[in-house]
Amino acid sequence: MQKIQMKTPLVEMDGDEMTRVLWQMIKDTLLTPYVDLKTEYYDLGLPHRDETGDQVTIDAANAIKKYGVGVKCATITPNSQRMDEYKLHSMWKSPNATIRAILDGTVFRAPIMVKGIEPYIRGWKAPITIARHAYGDIYKATEMKVAGPGKAELVFTAEDGQEQRALIHNFLGAGILQGMHNTKASIESFANACFTFALDTKQDLWFSTKDTISKTYDHSFKDIFAELYESKYRQAFEEAGISYFYTLIDDAVARVIRSEGGYIWACKNYDGDVMSDMVATVFGSLSMMTSVLVSPEGNYEYEAAHGTVTRHFYRYLKGETTSTNPVATIFAWTGALNKRGQLDDLPELCEFAQRLERVTLATIESGIMTGDLASQFQGEAKKVNTQDFLNAIAQGLC
Repeated sequence: MQKIQMKTPLVEMDGDEMTRVLWQMIKDTLLTPYVDLKTEYYDLGLPHRDETGDQVTIDAANAIKKYGVGVKCATITPNSQRMDEYKLHSMWKSPNATIRAILDGTVFRAPIMVKGIEPYIRGWKAPITIARHAYGDIYKATEMKVAGPGKAELVFTAEDGQEQRALIHNFLGAGILQGMHNTKASIESFANACFTFALDTKQDLWFSTKDTISKTYDHSFKDIFAELYESKYRQAFEEAGISYFYTLIDDAVARVIRSEGGYIWACKNYDGDVMSDMVATVFGSLSMMTSVLVSPEGNYEYEAAHGTVTRHFYRYLKGETTSTNPVATIFAWTGALNKRGQLDDLPELCEFAQRLERVTLATIESGIMTGDLASQFQGEAKKVNTQDFLNAIAQGLC
């Protein structure tokens, strides 16, 4: 069979642990037999990030700006345990946060729904898409420990030398400090992306912060969304028959639980991180969630929304067979290939990506699946290891 030819490379970012293993298995079993893959490869595995002083992550993000489309494997964000385990030179920041900061995009995450796997919340009938701001907050925070009594202040020095000061706390003993920031431009980009995505997909848009407590930081998000909606989007929303709704984050959680789904829930960076995992789990598995970062310039980065599956990786290193779910990683590749096909006017590449998604879901619906789904499947389920699951999908592609 003649392979599909690509015109432009996409940026390929390899990762860590079990997902790195899945990455190669997916390429070997489902991609390279059918597509003449053209990629610009970057190894974002933790050892190589450490070797390059994390420059490889910056280079990968800039490559996405150059080529327009990237696909990323899950990566480790190191803590003190990982510092010792990998003998790192530094506790490198999250690669995802670095890439998001450079691209200044918005992350849209949605569950992959499969017939036979019902959400844990029975009222949820349609997917809930999480729109996550991809810049700032704790992911770009500066932190320090203080050893004893003293005064902590927030200081801003303008270009003309004028200062603004605000007291944070008078410490009577040891403590900790954290300074966060965001920019008006990035928040406006986030809001525009959310409104545009809602119009493109004809879904209602919800947005939530905690402006009653954070009367400047969170309230600025609320105000910017409201101003843009009134000045640019209200008429289009009304014509499309969709709505924009703002509420506090705690009220939003209660409303989401009682809802039927079928809307976009826009969240600040950390809120989106947490809530996307909650939504994914309710719909079946953290491995059943799509994730795409969309930049204001129209660049796209696709990835799995879950971590590196460390527990399975340690078993893999012992020579044990694992039943690790590769669906989110498959859909990261199909999303990137489909977008590459759209941008390069390659309908055959788009059709392959869409067919691979259909066959993947049909394989699960036929009763063949990995262990995380087998216990939830409403029917006769055959639990298989990862390679056998990929082989079953490959048979469906033939």
